[in-house]
Amino acid sequence: MIKEIIHELKNHSPFTIFGAVTGIVIMLFFHNLPHDVSYKIFYVLHPAHVLLSALVTASMYSLHMRKKYRLWVLFVIGYVGSIGIATLSDSIIPFMGEVLLDLPNKEIHIGFIEKWWLINPLAFLGTTVACVRPTTKFPHSGHVLLSTWASLFHIIMALQGELNLFVSIVIFIFLFFSVWLPCCISDIVFPLLFVKGENCHHQPRQSRISTR
Repeated sequence: MIKEIIHELKNHSPFTIFGAVTGIVIMLFFHNLPHDVSYKIFYVLHPAHVLLSALVTASMYSLHMRKKYRLWVLFVIGYVGSIGIATLSDSIIPFMGEVLLDLPNKEIHIGFIEKWWLINPLAFLGTTVACVRPTTKFPHSGHVLLSTWASLFHIIMALQGELNLFVSIVIFIFLFFSVWLPCCISDIVFPLLFVKGENCHHQPRQSRISTR
């Protein structure tokens, strides 16, 4: 599994860099957005990220176990893997960047608490879809971009228009790491921790996450 994790991290890093670059480009044009507008955009991207994350995380577990699992275990994995990692990726790590840069309007938005009625049902919806039709064969790039842009608009809420070269470089670094490690942990590492040993050696080809 260690080799698989390292392999996936290497495969994901180029597109994650591309995603972070798109984030910087978007920020150059939209860093002056009012806080309320950025907040609304964040709460479009973050819920979508949670939905896809739950689908992929639960599907990864389901496909490796070949349906030899307890349903409640699948739902716990899908929920915790998506809510926990998406919160880390979209909110906590960006907030750490905001604190480091001492941005004027720094604050943290925990979606599954702040908008519990939206985020939590989407996590369960993604897991439910994985029960019926488990798949990880859709382009993982969509998941990466959603996470990158959600993290970005969390930061834009704190910017209040203040932007320079140093701030842009630091934000790029935080965008990269807020997506790269958490998304791989959510989609690959976390669900595989619950896969029985005999299944780890016979991974179905369909379970491989694609970056293309």
